[in-house]
Amino acid sequence: MLLLGRSQVEALLDMDALIDALASAMADLAAGRASVPDRVAALVPERDGFLAAMPGFLPSAGVLMTKLVSLFPHNDGTRLPTHQALIVAFDPDTGEPVALLDGTAITAARTGACSALSARLLAREDATVLAVLGTGAQARSHARALCRVRPIRQIRVAGRDPAKAAALAEELAAVLEGDVRAVSSYAEALDGADIAAATTHAVEPVIRRSWLTPGVHITSVGYNPVGREIDDATVTDALVCVESRQAVLAPLPAGSNDLLMPIRDGLITADHVHAELGELIAGSRPGRTAPDQITLYKSVGVAAQDAAATALVLASAREQSIGEEITLR
Repeated sequence: MLLLGRSQVEALLDMDALIDALASAMADLAAGRASVPDRVAALVPERDGFLAAMPGFLPSAGVLMTKLVSLFPHNDGTRLPTHQALIVAFDPDTGEPVALLDGTAITAARTGACSALSARLLAREDATVLAVLGTGAQARSHARALCRVRPIRQIRVAGRDPAKAAALAEELAAVLEGDVRAVSSYAEALDGADIAAATTHAVEPVIRRSWLTPGVHITSVGYNPVGREIDDATVTDALVCVESRQAVLAPLPAGSNDLLMPIRDGLITADHVHAELGELIAGSRPGRTAPDQITLYKSVGVAAQDAAATALVLASAREQSIGEEITLR
């Protein structure tokens, strides 16, 4: 087996290539060419955490894999990230394990990259102002990825902790072009924003309809089994797109409260989900139809994304002879 650590995975993943690879993966998923069952999880109630398993087979990339990912929100502010993961890749012809690699870096990168893909498909071409809500690994990944697909000139960072928001703004300013600043509230970050990236563990919505500017594209990747990031009015008014209808509408821990709650309350039906990203890519469903339309990409994360990223990492590792070969027998 090939063994790859986090720093190696980070060095091997190219963001532009990943966004393109995810477009193919999302098209495969929507067309039924990928095998991606719903996420399952073992709950750790005393820590508000869980360990989830996410298997997937992406034939077009030649990858059969599974990700084991833990979400322990109380790690926030410690030396450990809230999301930690391992990925095991198997030979799709024989089922033999062929690689073990860090999945934490892949989770952060593929989530931000798929949000960037959604922006490439749905955000206005002239989107220049980005609001980043949250201050963790996903906030970093989203800021970097979204700047790859739209001409972002200003980034506003907001979070629960002003010191963390200021530190993240300073970090991003060192690596990204344009004006990067921390702001004091989610409402201030969203005022006039063309793209909003919600990357929080919020209980109460951090994106509210009254804070939004016409034409904004929203990406929401946060997960909290007892909360949500987006308020009902935003979901009701927005053109809603997802990775997978099956995944986003499944019971927790696979699905999303952002959609399940307004469906439960009778505000929308499941048909309110306009399209999967793969349908937008294939052209079987239309995307944005007006400059002032609010578009929403709600992500729950699917294994097809991890498989696409794993394929890129393993191909680059083998090409560059990076990683350690280990024997399990």
